[in-house]
Amino acid sequence: MHKSIRQMLNKYKCQTSGDVINALREILQEIALLGLWRSKFFEHAAFYGGSALRILHGLDRYSEDLDFSLLKKDDDFDLNRFLIPLQKEMEAFGFETAIDKMEKKGPTHIESAFIKTNTFTQVLLISSDQSMARGIHPKQLLKIKLEVDTHPPLGFETEIKYLLHPISFPVKSFTLPNLFAGKMHAILCRKWSERIKGRDWYDLVWYLSNYPELNIQHLELRMIDSGHLRPGEKLTKDKCLRLLTDKINGLDIDKAKKDVEKFVKNDDLSLWSPEFFLDIIHRIKWVT
Repeated sequence: MHKSIRQMLNKYKCQTSGDVINALREILQEIALLGLWRSKFFEHAAFYGGSALRILHGLDRYSEDLDFSLLKKDDDFDLNRFLIPLQKEMEAFGFETAIDKMEKKGPTHIESAFIKTNTFTQVLLISSDQSMARGIHPKQLLKIKLEVDTHPPLGFETEIKYLLHPISFPVKSFTLPNLFAGKMHAILCRKWSERIKGRDWYDLVWYLSNYPELNIQHLELRMIDSGHLRPGEKLTKDKCLRLLTDKINGLDIDKAKKDVEKFVKNDDLSLWSPEFFLDIIHRIKWVT
């Protein structure tokens, strides 16, 4: 095993095969970011979403995907030219991966690809305790989805954050108030009603406990872009709180807990209730 990978793995204190799989996924995510940086991807795009919050700001839950937004709209953006350098970076650290570019189905501004690897083989590669692979099917795949919004709502700010592993390198990311705006858009505007994302509500608690500033102007632009506000319609603090209150009153708390449980360790979700969420949303600090 590469020395840098051993150092990365040591911070996870894995006790179960699930712990090792989560650690493997995150290690691969960070190597992917390194490969993207080497190919100058961050001259065109910024990191956002749950994985950005986890990797750059210490969110205490695991995240599955890597989400990016172009810095300006570009319908001709080609994700393919960044995928080979990314795969070579994985190989340089000893990981066998395949990267599949997804063909667009219908009109969409999202470019996407999957990083895939054999979970069983890679767990054996990184873990000195071979029992950690027990219960993992030999053909089980670990997949990391990489998505780039090529026609994003603008009005966001970015910053440079530095990762120290597997080497030191910079990553361009949305600032925290803009990350929070993106998360709030997900909470208010996700299209499906049955697939409840408890991860969104977990992240909401994390923001309000750590970084409660939310860029309401960027949230407004996102809601106009997704059709949840009319062009020119203003999003006020009171309107946002009303929409959020409606979402909370319709939230299936048990389903939300079930969704997030596998991504967190030793976290007490027993406080979750409509009353809990209705109280804490008033701690949002609205910034422009």
